[in-house]
Amino acid sequence: MKTPSIWILWLFLLLPACQSRSNGQTAEAPTTAPDTTARITLLFAGDLMQHITQIKAAQMPDGSYDYSDCFAQVKPLIEDADVAIANLEVTMGGKPYRGYPCFSAPDEYLFAIRDAGFDVLLTANNHCLDSGQKGLERTVRMLDSLQIPYCGTYVNPQARTERYPLLIEKKGFRIALLNYTYGTNGLVVKAPNVVNYIDTTQMATDILAAQTQHPDAIIACMHWGVEYQMLPNAAQKQLTDWLFGKGVTHVIGSHPHVVQPMELRGEMGTEQAHVVAYSLGNYLSNMYKKDTDGGLMVTLELEKDSTVRLRDCHYQLVWVSRPASSGKKVHRLIPDSYPDEQLNASDRRLRHIFLNSARSLFGKHNRGISERK
Repeated sequence: MKTPSIWILWLFLLLPACQSRSNGQTAEAPTTAPDTTARITLLFAGDLMQHITQIKAAQMPDGSYDYSDCFAQVKPLIEDADVAIANLEVTMGGKPYRGYPCFSAPDEYLFAIRDAGFDVLLTANNHCLDSGQKGLERTVRMLDSLQIPYCGTYVNPQARTERYPLLIEKKGFRIALLNYTYGTNGLVVKAPNVVNYIDTTQMATDILAAQTQHPDAIIACMHWGVEYQMLPNAAQKQLTDWLFGKGVTHVIGSHPHVVQPMELRGEMGTEQAHVVAYSLGNYLSNMYKKDTDGGLMVTLELEKDSTVRLRDCHYQLVWVSRPASSGKKVHRLIPDSYPDEQLNASDRRLRHIFLNSARSLFGKHNRGISERK
Protein backbone atom coordinates (compact mmCIF):
# COMPACT_ATOMS: atom_id res chain seq x y z
CA MET A 1 0.00 0.00 0.00
CA LYS A 2 1.36 3.38 -1.11
CA THR A 3 1.89 5.98 1.56
CA PRO A 4 0.17 9.40 1.30
CA SER A 5 3.54 11.02 0.56
CA ILE A 6 3.98 8.83 -2.55
CA TRP A 7 0.47 9.80 -3.82
CA ILE A 8 1.33 13.48 -3.43
CA LEU A 9 4.59 12.97 -5.38
CA TRP A 10 2.71 11.29 -8.29
CA LEU A 11 0.21 14.14 -8.48
CA PHE A 12 3.01 16.69 -8.50
CA LEU A 13 4.70 14.88 -11.43
CA LEU A 14 1.45 14.53 -13.46
CA LEU A 15 0.25 18.15 -13.07
CA PRO A 16 2.63 19.83 -15.61
CA ALA A 17 1.66 17.28 -18.32
CA CYS A 18 -2.05 17.95 -17.77
CA GLN A 19 -1.46 21.69 -17.92
CA SER A 20 0.58 21.27 -21.13
CA ARG A 21 -2.22 19.35 -22.87
CA SER A 22 -4.79 21.86 -21.65
CA ASN A 23 -2.72 24.82 -22.82
CA GLY A 24 -2.14 23.18 -26.16
CA GLN A 25 -5.87 22.70 -26.72
CA THR A 26 -6.58 26.35 -25.84
CA ALA A 27 -3.92 27.66 -28.20
CA GLU A 28 -5.31 25.63 -31.09
CA ALA A 29 -8.91 26.90 -30.68
CA PRO A 30 -10.18 28.79 -33.78
CA THR A 31 -10.30 32.59 -33.57
CA THR A 32 -12.52 35.04 -35.48
CA ALA A 33 -10.65 37.68 -37.47
CA PRO A 34 -11.90 41.23 -36.91
CA ASP A 35 -14.12 42.69 -39.62
CA THR A 36 -12.06 45.39 -41.31
CA THR A 37 -14.68 46.26 -43.94
CA ALA A 38 -15.70 49.94 -43.84
CA ARG A 39 -19.30 50.91 -44.64
CA ILE A 40 -21.14 54.15 -45.30
CA THR A 41 -24.75 55.07 -46.13
CA LEU A 42 -25.63 58.00 -48.38
CA LEU A 43 -29.22 59.25 -48.42
CA PHE A 44 -30.56 61.44 -51.26
CA ALA A 45 -33.84 63.38 -51.05
CA GLY A 46 -35.69 65.39 -53.70
CA ASP A 47 -36.71 69.02 -54.02
CA LEU A 48 -36.91 71.22 -50.93
CA MET A 49 -39.31 73.97 -52.01
CA GLN A 50 -41.19 76.84 -50.34
CA HIS A 51 -44.40 77.98 -51.96
CA ILE A 52 -46.12 81.01 -50.50
CA THR A 53 -48.72 78.76 -48.82
CA GLN A 54 -45.90 77.01 -46.95
CA ILE A 55 -44.38 80.32 -45.89
CA LYS A 56 -47.68 81.61 -44.55
CA ALA A 57 -48.42 78.34 -42.76
CA ALA A 58 -45.05 78.40 -40.98
CA GLN A 59 -45.35 82.02 -39.82
CA MET A 60 -45.76 82.47 -36.07
CA PRO A 61 -47.68 85.27 -34.28
CA ASP A 62 -44.42 87.12 -33.56
CA GLY A 63 -43.48 87.14 -37.25
CA SER A 64 -40.86 84.38 -37.04
CA TYR A 65 -41.17 81.04 -38.83
CA ASP A 66 -41.25 77.52 -37.43
CA TYR A 67 -40.63 74.54 -39.73
CA SER A 68 -39.74 71.95 -37.11
CA ASP A 69 -43.02 70.05 -37.46
CA CYS A 70 -42.46 69.71 -41.21
CA PHE A 71 -39.55 67.32 -40.68
CA ALA A 72 -40.50 65.70 -37.35
CA GLN A 73 -41.60 62.34 -38.79
CA VAL A 74 -38.69 61.92 -41.22
CA LYS A 75 -35.91 63.29 -39.02
CA PRO A 76 -34.97 59.85 -37.58
CA LEU A 77 -34.70 58.45 -41.13
CA ILE A 78 -32.48 61.33 -42.25
CA GLU A 79 -30.29 61.15 -39.17
CA ASP A 80 -29.89 57.39 -39.61
CA ALA A 81 -27.79 57.98 -42.73
CA ASP A 82 -24.09 58.77 -42.48
CA VAL A 83 -24.48 61.53 -45.08
CA ALA A 84 -27.84 63.03 -46.13
CA ILE A 85 -28.07 65.14 -49.30
CA ALA A 86 -31.03 67.10 -50.75
CA ASN A 87 -31.81 69.59 -53.50
CA LEU A 88 -32.33 73.13 -52.14
CA GLU A 89 -34.73 74.49 -54.77
CA VAL A 90 -35.15 77.95 -53.28
CA THR A 91 -32.92 80.92 -52.67
CA MET A 92 -32.27 82.41 -49.27
CA GLY A 93 -32.66 85.84 -50.83
CA GLY A 94 -34.02 87.66 -47.79
CA LYS A 95 -37.23 89.66 -47.51
CA PRO A 96 -39.73 89.97 -49.04
CA TYR A 97 -40.25 86.22 -48.93
CA ARG A 98 -41.79 84.80 -52.09
CA GLY A 99 -43.06 81.52 -53.49
CA TYR A 100 -43.46 80.49 -57.11
CA PRO A 101 -42.28 81.58 -59.63
CA CYS A 102 -39.31 83.30 -57.95
CA PHE A 103 -38.56 81.65 -54.62
CA SER A 104 -37.05 83.42 -51.62
CA ALA A 105 -37.51 81.44 -48.41
CA PRO A 106 -37.20 82.54 -44.77
CA ASP A 107 -33.83 81.86 -43.16
CA GLU A 108 -35.59 79.64 -40.59
CA TYR A 109 -36.24 77.15 -43.39
CA LEU A 110 -32.52 76.55 -43.82
CA PHE A 111 -32.08 76.15 -40.07
CA ALA A 112 -34.85 73.52 -40.05
CA ILE A 113 -33.26 71.65 -42.97
CA ARG A 114 -29.98 71.50 -41.09
CA ASP A 115 -31.66 70.46 -37.84
CA ALA A 116 -33.56 67.71 -39.65
CA GLY A 117 -30.20 66.07 -40.35
CA PHE A 118 -29.25 67.09 -43.88
CA ASP A 119 -25.48 67.34 -44.27
CA VAL A 120 -25.06 68.57 -47.86
CA LEU A 121 -27.30 70.68 -50.13
CA LEU A 122 -27.39 70.89 -53.91
CA THR A 123 -27.85 74.39 -55.33
CA ALA A 124 -27.60 74.01 -59.13
CA ASN A 125 -31.24 74.02 -60.22
CA ASN A 126 -33.59 76.11 -62.35
CA HIS A 127 -34.54 78.33 -59.38
CA CYS A 128 -31.05 79.19 -58.10
CA LEU A 129 -31.17 82.66 -59.76
CA ASP A 130 -34.71 83.50 -58.63
CA SER A 131 -33.40 86.35 -56.44
CA GLY A 132 -30.69 87.39 -58.87
CA GLN A 133 -27.07 87.90 -57.97
CA LYS A 134 -27.98 89.05 -54.47
CA GLY A 135 -29.94 85.86 -53.86
CA LEU A 136 -27.24 83.51 -55.12
CA GLU A 137 -24.59 85.19 -52.99
CA ARG A 138 -26.78 85.44 -49.91
CA THR A 139 -27.71 81.76 -50.22
CA VAL A 140 -24.02 80.86 -50.28
CA ARG A 141 -23.34 83.09 -47.26
CA MET A 142 -26.16 81.48 -45.31
CA LEU A 143 -24.90 77.98 -46.13
CA ASP A 144 -21.39 78.95 -45.08
CA SER A 145 -22.63 80.54 -41.85
CA LEU A 146 -24.39 77.28 -40.92
CA GLN A 147 -21.39 75.24 -42.08
CA ILE A 148 -23.49 73.28 -44.56
CA PRO A 149 -21.40 72.07 -47.51
CA TYR A 150 -23.03 72.81 -50.85
CA CYS A 151 -22.49 71.99 -54.47
CA GLY A 152 -23.56 73.69 -57.71
CA THR A 153 -23.37 77.52 -57.42
CA TYR A 154 -20.45 79.81 -56.49
CA VAL A 155 -19.79 83.49 -55.87
CA ASN A 156 -16.86 83.50 -58.31
CA PRO A 157 -14.62 81.16 -60.35
CA GLN A 158 -11.98 81.04 -57.60
CA ALA A 159 -14.53 79.71 -55.10
CA ARG A 160 -15.57 77.06 -57.60
CA THR A 161 -11.97 76.01 -58.17
CA GLU A 162 -11.41 75.72 -54.42
CA ARG A 163 -14.66 73.92 -53.59
CA TYR A 164 -15.54 71.84 -56.64
CA PRO A 165 -15.89 68.94 -57.04
CA LEU A 166 -17.17 68.69 -53.48
CA LEU A 167 -15.20 66.02 -51.62
CA ILE A 168 -17.04 64.36 -48.73
CA GLU A 169 -14.73 62.52 -46.31
CA LYS A 170 -16.37 60.34 -43.69
CA LYS A 171 -15.92 56.89 -42.10
CA GLY A 172 -12.81 56.27 -44.18
CA PHE A 173 -14.54 57.06 -47.50
CA ARG A 174 -13.88 59.78 -50.04
CA ILE A 175 -16.99 60.69 -52.07
CA ALA A 176 -16.76 63.23 -54.93
CA LEU A 177 -20.06 65.04 -55.55
CA LEU A 178 -21.00 66.80 -58.80
CA ASN A 179 -24.12 68.91 -59.47
CA TYR A 180 -25.48 70.45 -62.70
CA THR A 181 -28.71 72.03 -63.97
CA TYR A 182 -30.24 72.13 -67.44
CA GLY A 183 -31.00 75.85 -67.06
CA THR A 184 -32.18 78.71 -64.84
CA ASN A 185 -35.60 79.64 -66.26
CA GLY A 186 -34.13 82.07 -68.76
CA LEU A 187 -32.31 84.09 -66.08
CA VAL A 188 -28.68 84.80 -66.89
CA VAL A 189 -25.98 84.36 -64.26
CA LYS A 190 -24.05 87.60 -63.70
CA ALA A 191 -20.28 87.67 -63.39
CA PRO A 192 -18.45 86.79 -61.30
CA ASN A 193 -21.09 84.30 -60.08
CA VAL A 194 -20.98 80.74 -61.41
CA VAL A 195 -23.79 78.24 -61.97
CA ASN A 196 -23.00 74.67 -63.01
CA TYR A 197 -24.92 74.12 -66.23
CA ILE A 198 -25.11 70.80 -68.09
CA ASP A 199 -22.23 71.14 -70.54
CA THR A 200 -20.42 67.93 -71.43
CA THR A 201 -17.14 69.73 -72.18
CA GLN A 202 -17.02 71.30 -68.72
CA MET A 203 -18.40 68.18 -67.09
CA ALA A 204 -15.66 66.03 -68.63
CA THR A 205 -13.07 68.40 -67.13
CA ASP A 206 -14.82 68.25 -63.75
CA ILE A 207 -14.91 64.44 -63.77
CA LEU A 208 -11.17 64.35 -64.42
CA ALA A 209 -10.70 66.78 -61.51
CA ALA A 210 -12.81 64.50 -59.32
CA GLN A 211 -10.68 61.50 -60.28
CA THR A 212 -7.53 63.32 -59.12
CA GLN A 213 -9.10 63.42 -55.63
CA HIS A 214 -8.81 59.60 -55.57
CA PRO A 215 -12.45 59.14 -54.51
CA ASP A 216 -14.12 55.86 -53.65
CA ALA A 217 -17.14 57.00 -55.67
CA ILE A 218 -18.12 59.87 -57.96
CA ILE A 219 -21.81 60.80 -57.75
CA ALA A 220 -23.40 63.17 -60.27
CA CYS A 221 -26.59 64.94 -59.16
CA MET A 222 -28.44 66.12 -62.25
CA HIS A 223 -31.26 68.67 -62.47
CA TRP A 224 -32.79 67.56 -65.76
CA GLY A 225 -35.75 66.03 -67.57
CA VAL A 226 -39.26 67.24 -68.37
CA GLU A 227 -41.63 68.38 -65.63
CA TYR A 228 -44.47 65.98 -64.72
CA GLN A 229 -43.22 63.17 -66.99
CA MET A 230 -43.08 59.88 -65.08
CA LEU A 231 -40.50 58.28 -67.38
CA PRO A 232 -37.03 59.58 -68.28
CA ASN A 233 -36.63 60.97 -71.76
CA ALA A 234 -33.99 60.09 -74.34
CA ALA A 235 -31.71 62.97 -73.27
CA GLN A 236 -31.62 61.76 -69.66
CA LYS A 237 -30.79 58.22 -70.76
CA GLN A 238 -28.08 59.35 -73.17
CA LEU A 239 -26.47 61.64 -70.61
CA THR A 240 -26.55 58.84 -68.03
CA ASP A 241 -24.67 56.56 -70.42
CA TRP A 242 -22.18 59.34 -71.09
CA LEU A 243 -21.61 59.97 -67.36
CA PHE A 244 -21.02 56.27 -66.63
CA GLY A 245 -18.70 56.07 -69.61
CA LYS A 246 -16.63 58.96 -68.24
CA GLY A 247 -16.18 57.28 -64.85
CA VAL A 248 -19.11 58.49 -62.75
CA THR A 249 -20.20 55.81 -60.28
CA HIS A 250 -23.84 56.77 -59.58
CA VAL A 251 -26.34 59.29 -60.99
CA ILE A 252 -29.14 60.93 -58.96
CA GLY A 253 -31.72 63.13 -60.71
CA SER A 254 -34.26 65.81 -59.85
CA HIS A 255 -36.49 68.49 -61.44
CA PRO A 256 -39.58 66.76 -62.96
CA HIS A 257 -41.56 67.21 -59.67
CA VAL A 258 -42.67 63.59 -59.99
CA VAL A 259 -40.76 60.40 -59.29
CA GLN A 260 -39.14 58.47 -62.12
CA PRO A 261 -37.76 54.90 -62.10
CA MET A 262 -34.41 53.65 -60.79
CA GLU A 263 -31.98 51.21 -62.37
CA LEU A 264 -29.14 49.05 -61.11
CA ARG A 265 -26.55 48.49 -63.78
CA GLY A 266 -24.12 45.68 -63.12
CA GLU A 267 -24.30 43.28 -60.20
CA MET A 268 -24.96 44.35 -56.63
CA GLY A 269 -21.96 43.73 -54.39
CA THR A 270 -19.39 44.30 -57.14
CA GLU A 271 -17.20 47.20 -58.22
CA GLN A 272 -19.16 47.34 -61.47
CA ALA A 273 -22.51 48.14 -59.83
CA HIS A 274 -23.93 51.56 -60.79
CA VAL A 275 -27.24 53.19 -59.81
CA VAL A 276 -29.26 55.79 -61.67
CA ALA A 277 -32.34 57.35 -60.04
CA TYR A 278 -33.81 59.50 -62.79
CA SER A 279 -35.96 61.70 -60.53
CA LEU A 280 -36.52 61.77 -56.78
CA GLY A 281 -39.59 63.98 -57.23
CA ASN A 282 -40.65 66.64 -54.73
CA TYR A 283 -39.63 66.31 -51.10
CA LEU A 284 -41.30 69.23 -49.30
CA SER A 285 -43.60 71.45 -51.34
CA ASN A 286 -47.18 72.70 -51.64
CA MET A 287 -47.73 70.91 -54.94
CA TYR A 288 -50.82 68.74 -54.76
CA LYS A 289 -51.76 67.58 -58.25
CA LYS A 290 -51.57 63.82 -58.76
CA ASP A 291 -48.04 62.42 -58.39
CA THR A 292 -46.52 65.77 -57.32
CA ASP A 293 -47.36 65.58 -53.59
CA GLY A 294 -44.52 63.24 -52.62
CA GLY A 295 -41.12 61.90 -53.49
CA LEU A 296 -38.28 59.54 -52.74
CA MET A 297 -35.42 59.05 -50.37
CA VAL A 298 -32.82 56.81 -52.03
CA THR A 299 -30.09 55.23 -49.91
CA LEU A 300 -26.80 53.91 -51.25
CA GLU A 301 -24.73 51.71 -48.95
CA LEU A 302 -21.09 51.37 -49.92
CA GLU A 303 -18.50 49.04 -48.43
CA LYS A 304 -14.74 49.01 -48.75
CA ASP A 305 -11.82 46.74 -47.95
CA SER A 306 -9.44 45.90 -50.80
CA THR A 307 -12.16 47.12 -53.20
CA VAL A 308 -15.11 49.53 -53.06
CA ARG A 309 -18.54 48.04 -53.74
CA LEU A 310 -22.21 48.92 -53.70
CA ARG A 311 -23.50 46.75 -50.86
CA ASP A 312 -27.15 47.80 -51.11
CA CYS A 313 -29.52 50.36 -52.62
CA HIS A 314 -33.12 50.91 -51.62
CA TYR A 315 -35.75 53.64 -51.55
CA GLN A 316 -38.45 54.97 -49.25
CA LEU A 317 -41.52 56.92 -50.32
CA VAL A 318 -42.48 60.16 -48.58
CA TRP A 319 -45.77 62.05 -48.93
CA VAL A 320 -46.62 65.64 -47.91
CA SER A 321 -49.64 66.33 -45.73
CA ARG A 322 -50.91 69.88 -46.36
CA PRO A 323 -52.91 72.04 -43.94
CA ALA A 324 -55.81 72.11 -46.40
CA SER A 325 -56.31 68.35 -46.09
CA SER A 326 -54.97 67.60 -42.61
CA GLY A 327 -56.26 70.52 -40.58
CA LYS A 328 -52.73 70.88 -39.12
CA LYS A 329 -50.95 74.21 -39.18
CA VAL A 330 -47.99 73.29 -41.37
CA HIS A 331 -47.02 70.97 -44.20
CA ARG A 332 -45.70 67.69 -42.81
CA LEU A 333 -43.51 65.04 -44.41
CA ILE A 334 -45.10 61.64 -43.85
CA PRO A 335 -42.95 58.54 -44.48
CA ASP A 336 -44.55 55.41 -45.89
CA SER A 337 -44.10 53.71 -42.49
CA TYR A 338 -46.32 56.25 -40.72
CA PRO A 339 -49.48 54.54 -39.35
CA ASP A 340 -52.62 55.10 -41.40
CA GLU A 341 -54.76 55.37 -38.29
CA GLN A 342 -52.92 58.54 -37.25
CA LEU A 343 -54.08 60.33 -40.41
CA ASN A 344 -57.56 61.61 -41.09
CA ALA A 345 -59.65 60.11 -43.88
CA SER A 346 -58.71 62.78 -46.41
CA ASP A 347 -54.97 62.37 -45.82
CA ARG A 348 -55.22 58.59 -45.91
CA ARG A 349 -56.94 58.71 -49.28
CA LEU A 350 -54.49 61.19 -50.80
CA ARG A 351 -51.46 59.35 -49.49
CA HIS A 352 -52.71 56.03 -50.86
CA ILE A 353 -53.21 57.59 -54.29
CA PHE A 354 -49.59 58.78 -54.34
CA LEU A 355 -48.10 55.56 -52.92
CA ASN A 356 -50.09 53.28 -55.21
CA SER A 357 -49.19 55.30 -58.30
CA ALA A 358 -45.46 55.35 -57.45
CA ARG A 359 -45.37 51.65 -56.61
CA SER A 360 -47.15 50.78 -59.83
CA LEU A 361 -44.60 52.80 -61.80
CA PHE A 362 -41.64 51.21 -60.04
CA GLY A 363 -43.10 47.72 -60.33
CA LYS A 364 -43.11 48.09 -64.10
CA HIS A 365 -39.91 50.05 -64.69
CA ASN A 366 -37.45 49.69 -61.80
CA ARG A 367 -34.45 47.47 -62.45
CA GLY A 368 -32.78 45.92 -59.42
CA ILE A 369 -33.78 48.59 -56.86
CA SER A 370 -36.37 47.69 -54.23
CA GLU A 371 -38.41 49.51 -51.63
CA ARG A 372 -37.21 49.43 -48.03
CA LYS A 373 -39.75 47.62 -45.90
